[in-house]
Amino acid sequence: MSDAPALFDRPLMRRRLARALGGGAYPGFLVARAAEDLAERLDAVTRRFARGIDVGTPGDVAARLMRRSCESVVRLGAPGVPGIDVAGDEEALPFAAESAGLVVSLLALQGVDDLPGSLAQIRRILVPDGLFLACLLGGETLGELRQSFAAAEAELEGGVSPRVAPFADVRAMGGLLQRAGFALPVTDLDRVVVRYATPFGLMQDLRAMGLANPLIERRRVPLRRATLLRAAAIYTERFADPDERVRATFDLVWLSGWAPHESQQRPLKPGSARARLADALGVPERGPTGEIR
Repeated sequence: MSDAPALFDRPLMRRRLARALGGGAYPGFLVARAAEDLAERLDAVTRRFARGIDVGTPGDVAARLMRRSCESVVRLGAPGVPGIDVAGDEEALPFAAESAGLVVSLLALQGVDDLPGSLAQIRRILVPDGLFLACLLGGETLGELRQSFAAAEAELEGGVSPRVAPFADVRAMGGLLQRAGFALPVTDLDRVVVRYATPFGLMQDLRAMGLANPLIERRRVPLRRATLLRAAAIYTERFADPDERVRATFDLVWLSGWAPHESQQRPLKPGSARARLADALGVPERGPTGEIR
């Protein structure tokens, strides 16, 4: 069992996602953006894998893309989600060790309580020299909404309740990949700014995508109308463009890493260089006290 604190109401998240996907209302603009980037990343990998696993991606877009790179693809999702091959949880992957050459996950891992544990499990199921590619919400995602609700609640209710989930810091992701045992870890960020006529359009999209407040510590009483209207007004005051449309920021954090293999490049050991940097730059080398060597 994981010792990570429980932040998310994961059964609620699964029900919301299943309802969003089953009802056909899922707008999917974030998944579509991530899928475009995934297609480019997969095209850059000049090899085919025997088996690929899609871990929790909403919809079947990742599985469809992976079929260009894999002989077979297994799609894992929450029970009740349409079209999955295996019902399971991102925190308890039901796959054997070294059973996949490629593992992909789009916009699912930001909702796990134990992200390091999930990464370690993904590393375990990869064959040597297998590839992991994932995109998750992180960084400053929904920072405008967080600030607006915090200001409105502080003004009208005398305190702030958690309404937007915490997101992973992109600077920490490389360390988590290394900790999980991945070789050649790489992280990068794609910032997507979406504009809406009003903040209520953003809130409607979040509900449609099953991304409404999933926190266990969320306030269990209905949101006061006055607080909602004040948050929307603050949002418009602070984050509207000259044409009065409001901005919403989504940071898509990309992770990639390989299961270690002897064929992969390794950094040289300290002191093993055969050429001096000073010679390459065409400048004299200076010692600790400034003397020229």
